[in-house]
Amino acid sequence: MRIVASGASGLIGKSLTADLRAAGHDVVRLVRHPSVGARADVVQWDPERRSLEAEVLSGADAVVNLNGRNVGDARWSAGFKEELRSSRLRPTETLVAAINEADPPPRLLVNASAIGYYGDRGEEELEESSPPGSGFLADLSVAWEDAALAATSEATRVVAIRLGMVVGRGGALARMLTPFKLGFGGPIGSGSQWWSWVSIQDVIGAVRFVLDHDDLSGPVNVVSPEPARCRDFARTLGSVLGRPSSMPLPAFAARLAVGEMADALLLASARVRPTALEGHGFRFRAPVLDDAIRQALS
Repeated sequence: MRIVASGASGLIGKSLTADLRAAGHDVVRLVRHPSVGARADVVQWDPERRSLEAEVLSGADAVVNLNGRNVGDARWSAGFKEELRSSRLRPTETLVAAINEADPPPRLLVNASAIGYYGDRGEEELEESSPPGSGFLADLSVAWEDAALAATSEATRVVAIRLGMVVGRGGALARMLTPFKLGFGGPIGSGSQWWSWVSIQDVIGAVRFVLDHDDLSGPVNVVSPEPARCRDFARTLGSVLGRPSSMPLPAFAARLAVGEMADALLLASARVRPTALEGHGFRFRAPVLDDAIRQALS
């Protein structure tokens, strides 16, 4: 396949690009600042100015959009929340405009989204058909998916991959390592909240699965079939590291440390099922948390 990828320099993008190329696919990366020297597999674009030539996407088998500033990079000031929003919507809107002008248009747009779509839902089991929750992350995810779905046509199907906490070399897991290694690791708040996670290997596998299954469209939850409560996640990580995991972080302390983000990310409960993937026969490579963490750290 000929695949055009944006956001290819991030945690998921680097691994996905390498995997697709190893499988023999032709991957063209969209970059804002190309390195010195012309390369056929790199195209410059400017999503801030909504600038992308439609010819770049013409005839492509798929476009994979992974753009978006990491929600855990800073406290959620009004300015940073606007940056989170614009870093998702502007690239998506730019890609959709180019897709709609391309001749012929790409057959598929795989657009990143997040299980933040569901908000804080306690013990409720959540599937792709579940309604959105409330709060900043839910509103952001709804807007992000709506922007991507504007590319839907008879020629182009759109899949929004709702990603759980990605367990890989970097991201959320990397932020947890230091306190655990220092002996201060443990559950956050009550520890009873559900964390729906997914290994980086299964994120890559899910994207490739979507590429190969024309009957998949709309939202697709990309999470392990075995979500973990926060306290069990902490216990498993401590066991893998050989470090204690019984030092709880009270909810008030989490709120003092990171502000609004604590309630939306750390203390929120989202028990999400990968219903669409399982219904289509997807086989997870690392469905067990212990294995996923060990693979990420190896």
